[in-house]
Amino acid sequence: MTSLSTSTLAALEEMLQNTARSAPADYLPIYLSRGTLGEQIIGHLNPEFVSYLQESLQKESIPLVAISHDKLSIQLSKPRDLSNSLYLLANRMRAGGFIPGWRNEDFAWIDQNGHKYFRMERAAFRTFGFRSMATHINGYTQGNSIWLGRRSEAKPTDPGKLDNLAAGGITADETPWVSARRELWEEAGVPEQIAEQIEPVGRIHMRRPIYGRGFHDEQLYVYDLELADNFVPTNHDGEVSGFIEISLAEAAARILADEFTSDAAFVTADFILRRNK
Repeated sequence: MTSLSTSTLAALEEMLQNTARSAPADYLPIYLSRGTLGEQIIGHLNPEFVSYLQESLQKESIPLVAISHDKLSIQLSKPRDLSNSLYLLANRMRAGGFIPGWRNEDFAWIDQNGHKYFRMERAAFRTFGFRSMATHINGYTQGNSIWLGRRSEAKPTDPGKLDNLAAGGITADETPWVSARRELWEEAGVPEQIAEQIEPVGRIHMRRPIYGRGFHDEQLYVYDLELADNFVPTNHDGEVSGFIEISLAEAAARILADEFTSDAAFVTADFILRRNK
């Protein structure tokens, strides 16, 4: 138990009630067409991108992809064939300047039953509003302090913002558990014997439009990790400019002052509220 004001806790509670927003009404829905099984919305396209894509597909079509005035349709096929078509689509959008921060790394689109349907460049997921997955790890001490990383100014998204001890996207061939331990080493220098002690505590579904970009739709797999009082994180991959160890009260104040990435703000707020029950 930590000492936070009732008003602060209420503000964090209210914030956590707004994790999953609907796509704006003018965003173009993206459907996965399953033939006789019907259609399923799997993404949303910023209206600012639509005319470019319509003109591009009229000039040169892409297998399994079709666009009309009210939707973008993707025809279900074998995962490899579908992935190949969606890579052509992503490269088409990249050529138009609509996919910044290309990573040469794949995410996978996985349905609610855990089946993988296709893989695609990770930077394209936000452009098309496809649901991705990420891991976030709260690093805390027995003294009720929490470690936070500050994102590098060179990061294409949220440069300089506060983040969790470690966090990152789950690549196409990873599980959340594997991803969490990898991120702990790369971002915070947490050795394997400590990283194996992560505790899975839940999942947060984040959905929100990103101004000038696309639609962020991501499942956050959340873990807690108790760290020794003498442990000091060390970044290995250049994605974190430094770390701070602060009280939960200060973390709450920084959340409400909008110093965090959106995802890390919700994950940290959830941690604070769980520690104050």
